[in-house]
Amino acid sequence: MAWRCWARACGPRAHRVSVLLEQPRGFRRARPRTEEPRGAAAEAQPGPPPPPPPPRRSLCPPPQQPPARAGRPSPGRLVKPLVFTVGFTGCAFGSAAIWQYESLKSRVQTYLEEARADWMDKIRPQKRGDFRQQVNSWWSSLTEGQRTVTGIIAANAFVFCLWRLPAMRRIMFTYFTSDPSSRALCSPMLLSTFSHFSLFHMAANMYVLWSFSTSIVSLLGCEQFIAVYLSAGVISTFVSYVAKMATGRFEPSLGASGAIMTVLAAVCTKMPEAKLAIIFLPVFTFTAGSALKAIIAFDTAGLALGWRLFDHAAHLGGALFGMWYVTYGHELIWKNREPLVKAWHEMRTKNPGKGGGGRSN
Repeated sequence: MAWRCWARACGPRAHRVSVLLEQPRGFRRARPRTEEPRGAAAEAQPGPPPPPPPPRRSLCPPPQQPPARAGRPSPGRLVKPLVFTVGFTGCAFGSAAIWQYESLKSRVQTYLEEARADWMDKIRPQKRGDFRQQVNSWWSSLTEGQRTVTGIIAANAFVFCLWRLPAMRRIMFTYFTSDPSSRALCSPMLLSTFSHFSLFHMAANMYVLWSFSTSIVSLLGCEQFIAVYLSAGVISTFVSYVAKMATGRFEPSLGASGAIMTVLAAVCTKMPEAKLAIIFLPVFTFTAGSALKAIIAFDTAGLALGWRLFDHAAHLGGALFGMWYVTYGHELIWKNREPLVKAWHEMRTKNPGKGGGGRSN
């Protein structure tokens, strides 16, 4: 390191004197180490490692960063999800009633056209190896229940693929996992029903839904089944919210297990003597009533003992809703849809050019 110093001599002529000052190069003397007392050294030693965090459920993705909560959420946060649950359930069944009305009307109007199309297919030469024909043949071979749940399975598969995109992780955590302490409360109650992070979790749920699809749709019909399934997803999530607020265990939940438990409980309640079997143990069979009792007992024990592998509260909420609906809810809700359908019919009759082009008689 160098400095330049300028000096002016006294007298008529000034002389510039350049002085270069350099720091002497060499080895620095090491500072003497001060020995610390043994007590201070003992205190500076690291203590035992902190306890590991509680184990998380493998079916739910680990958060990107631990959530910072100022304190336990107040029970008042359940008011908005409760209003959303009641409103969404009413809208789901009302829309299903109107959908059934429109479906029946369109079937009557297009009956002759379908008959003519079938007659033309018989006299038209068939193409061999046509991919579209093979798809139509496969689709026609499915039952009405299997065709109904195909869209639900496709939606679950699409959301599962979104979980694989790193750019979508923040959105998926916010809107496709349900937690009463999170920022979003209402929309995850429905969207989390179509969300799976684990491939095994999604495959198991969709297999059960596919297996019971024929029975539940023949029992309720396509439109009523969709209303029950969507409402069951929201209701089971609300029961999970209540359980988490009561126990103070706030963890994100996702999956269609609550809605599928409604389907399973409804079928087992209406057909308790039906024989069921496990996919890996087809020889071992049991009745549907016994299976429902075992599932409810398992989820009750899991909720009481604090098991964290599944959302047992959502399972119980879905099962109880399915049992209640096929016993009482069908008579209270679906059988009383006539005033709504009548009002819709009158509105369609007055405005024949809107909503499908109905005719006035």
